[in-house]
Amino acid sequence: MNNAAELVIDARNGVGESPVWDAQRQCLFWVDIPGQALWCWNASTAQARHWPTPEMTSCIALATGSEATPHGRWVAAMETGVALLTPHEDGTLTHDAIAPVQHPQSGMRFNDGRCDRQGRLRAGTMVMDMSLGAAAGSLYALDAGALRTVHSGFITPNGMAFSPDGKTMYLSDSHPNVQTIWAYEYDTDTGTPHSPRVFVDMKPLPGRPDGAAVDTDGGYWICGNDAGLVHRFTPDGRLDRSLPVPVKKPAMCAFGGSGLDTLFVTSIRPGGDLSDQPLAGGVFALRPGVRGLDEPHCVL
Repeated sequence: MNNAAELVIDARNGVGESPVWDAQRQCLFWVDIPGQALWCWNASTAQARHWPTPEMTSCIALATGSEATPHGRWVAAMETGVALLTPHEDGTLTHDAIAPVQHPQSGMRFNDGRCDRQGRLRAGTMVMDMSLGAAAGSLYALDAGALRTVHSGFITPNGMAFSPDGKTMYLSDSHPNVQTIWAYEYDTDTGTPHSPRVFVDMKPLPGRPDGAAVDTDGGYWICGNDAGLVHRFTPDGRLDRSLPVPVKKPAMCAFGGSGLDTLFVTSIRPGGDLSDQPLAGGVFALRPGVRGLDEPHCVL
């Protein structure tokens, strides 16, 4: 086990988010939200490329039926709704709308999200100006090509992940006023979370809860934004370990690599003096000694 973070690519993303390992292509895909780009890093060649997206994209999931396309087909939660993105070899990207979203106020977009174990996309929305502290965000479910509201009242929904058996859904609110992770019971038949309980109160711990992943033992890994750490919590909510990364704002983590034993971590590149974190906005790799789970393909 080597807990030292290694630089994968100095991507300089404004907000690097939603890393997803594509096992077929042995590639890591992710997005830069303000940079309006879909990124790909090829593990075989160590080369990276990116495609421009028509609006800010916050989370992605590999769609079913992606096998025949060179860079996959990606279900993406964006500013105005959910769409299907198809990146092409010539650097262009096709955008096909799937379901629009009706935000309750202006200045909103989707934020964190992922598919449940059955391949159903679940994603939250937020007011982009976090200084407003507006609890206008909701958790949405994409079912049969339409969005339905599952829960409301979030400021910055984040940290979504599912237990190995799919019966627990984790969700956090990373706003400084909240900093709480909840565990929901999850109805795998209907795809509906219910009966939330506080899993972890992050306020006394270093870093705000950001993006997350789950390992095969049910450990919940979550980025400690502002603290330069990735925390692992046991299924009973106990802090098991904290691994450092060389940037202050790790954003989201995902297991990947040929053995799903590498934890990839995206990050945020804020404005201002970066002399103490020149690699901010990069993507890093940790080898924590545990394995992750294959991400389900999104069923459309």
